[in-house]
Amino acid sequence: MDRIALARRLEGIQVEFVRSAAADFIPVGKGCAAANGVGSYLNKAVGFGLDDEPDDAALDAVETFFASRGIEPKVELTAFAPLSLLERLARRGFGLRELESSFFRPLSKDEDLGRLLPDEWPEGLAVERVDPADEARLRTFVQASASGFLAEGQPPPEEWMVTGLALARRPGNDSYLALVNGVVAGGAGCSTRQGLVSLFGTSVLPRFRKRGIQQALMVARLERGRSLGADLADITSRPGIPTERNATRLGFQLGYVRVALVKPGPGLAPSP
Repeated sequence: MDRIALARRLEGIQVEFVRSAAADFIPVGKGCAAANGVGSYLNKAVGFGLDDEPDDAALDAVETFFASRGIEPKVELTAFAPLSLLERLARRGFGLRELESSFFRPLSKDEDLGRLLPDEWPEGLAVERVDPADEARLRTFVQASASGFLAEGQPPPEEWMVTGLALARRPGNDSYLALVNGVVAGGAGCSTRQGLVSLFGTSVLPRFRKRGIQQALMVARLERGRSLGADLADITSRPGIPTERNATRLGFQLGYVRVALVKPGPGLAPSP
């Protein structure tokens, strides 16, 4: 598969998702800069630098957009971004925050996705698709899904709860709970649009790890996306973590790398 074409497709869908999910945004070339309140992972500029390079006025607007909201500017670019853009951002004070790997997997209509699991279905595991009208169950899902991104036992910040609940209710999004003998063991979400199912927000509580639960959650979401007409799946992971290993075991391939650049400043809240 042409990796640049893949990046155009995935980044374009990400722009649409971020633009529609965030409270506010401005256009930046073919992409956008979005803000959703202090602490939200939607606070970022995405989707440009593939076929366009924003001029200085556009980059000024990005910095002003975030700084005026008390948020440090954050820009996510694919590895296909021109070196000149990276150099210009560096001169402005942007530094590397993290690297992310974007993995993809084609979905065929007749594939038995259940056979992807390397071992048998985890003992006692049930995967529940959460009813978006069930407020209590949605809150349980958001807490479970966020748990892997926080210190063990730390409750999600209220900003995370607000954003997570809003996303879980959005059309095209699905939320899943993993239950082991009726006890919540983890959570995961997915979004299906334009023939793509994106897997995100996966966490398994520490005492339930290494049982194949994350892989089972992946298969459940792949099946959901395919039932809604998706022919492609994607998942984003930091290099070397269990998400990356589990994804590759289920047939995902590395599509491209994304860099996150931030510009810290006095009084500006860090971007997640």
